[in-house]
Amino acid sequence: MDILGALTNLWHTTGLYNIVWQQAVMMVVCLFILWLGIVKKFEPLLLIPIGFGGLLSNIPVAGIAALPVSVAGPDGVVATQVVGGFLGQVYTFGIESGLFPLLIFMGVGAMTDFGPLIANPRTLLLGAAAQFGIFFTLFGALMLGNISPDMSFSLKEAASIGIIGGADGPTAIFLTSKLAPNLLGAIAVAAYSYMALVPIIQPPIMKLLTTDKERKIEMKQLRPVSKREKIIFPIVVLVLCALLIPDATPLIGMLMFGNLAKECGVVDRLSKTMQNELINIVTILLGLAVGSKLGAEKFLQVKTLAIVVLGLMAFCVGSASGVILAKIMNIFSKEKINPLIGSAGVSAVPMAARVSNKVGQEFHPTNYLLMHAMGPNVAGVIGSAVVAGILLSMLGK
Repeated sequence: MDILGALTNLWHTTGLYNIVWQQAVMMVVCLFILWLGIVKKFEPLLLIPIGFGGLLSNIPVAGIAALPVSVAGPDGVVATQVVGGFLGQVYTFGIESGLFPLLIFMGVGAMTDFGPLIANPRTLLLGAAAQFGIFFTLFGALMLGNISPDMSFSLKEAASIGIIGGADGPTAIFLTSKLAPNLLGAIAVAAYSYMALVPIIQPPIMKLLTTDKERKIEMKQLRPVSKREKIIFPIVVLVLCALLIPDATPLIGMLMFGNLAKECGVVDRLSKTMQNELINIVTILLGLAVGSKLGAEKFLQVKTLAIVVLGLMAFCVGSASGVILAKIMNIFSKEKINPLIGSAGVSAVPMAARVSNKVGQEFHPTNYLLMHAMGPNVAGVIGSAVVAGILLSMLGK
């Protein structure tokens, strides 16, 4: 009888006994995410850790994604701290604190060349225009509540959904962890999925909004940018950001620090660490921590489907806005801008710039737009971080 009881207790602790259908569905979703990363090579550096973290978080009983919890004693004073699961600890340490996105931005800054933006400052406007998708989707998310109460979003949640339009994963995670952590899993997966689908989503939009003549516009070669200019640029941007939008300083500050380390030429060891070891380690932990929020109880909701649709809308509107502004600028400018580079204003670096170049060469094989498109592309990184700071200052207090 004791043996039978022990076996019964063992059976009651197994995943097969405790699993619910929602967890099984989420495991299939996470396997699909892994398939996208491994087979289709869509953002594998993030989708593979996210997918695997999602699998871990949906294992019954294990509690791998459980968050640390403080337990108060009889006198009301915190007496003990329940450690929580491994992924829960990683999430609390790196995502809830906002640390991981900032370290990612540091690495991105160390890998970014702002030369094309400095050489052609007009492209900053294209990067700014692409952020229109964020605000368009923010209001769209708020209006969904009029259609169905199940798709009702608060202002903070709507802002977090809108930031998907910036096509900047770290910024989306940073803002969402501050304003709507309950939506982090869905927003992170949507943001990185659409970043990976840039070569599929953007070309039809670019072709629809431009004429054959506009696609064949040749742009002059960019002027050489001096080392001094590249060193001064991150310092100036940081000072302006600190004076105008202090809440954007963490993101912009880390981006510019990484870039300064790269451009100054005297701390190559630090720069290479930011570009390689540091960003790789943080990417692994960031992906696993985001995956821990793909638990069935939070992900399988009507709101998740709405977020996926709204995220696509944000990305499409952001891409279209950059193209449209480039067309408007050509009306008032002697030196024409190829509108195709406007779509690179979303901050999917450098994929969006490569797509602009590829589409341009389909219509004019000798027209090389890559370096021109890098201007709005890196401007989009700054723009999305600035918008995140604005939203955080308005809603996060």
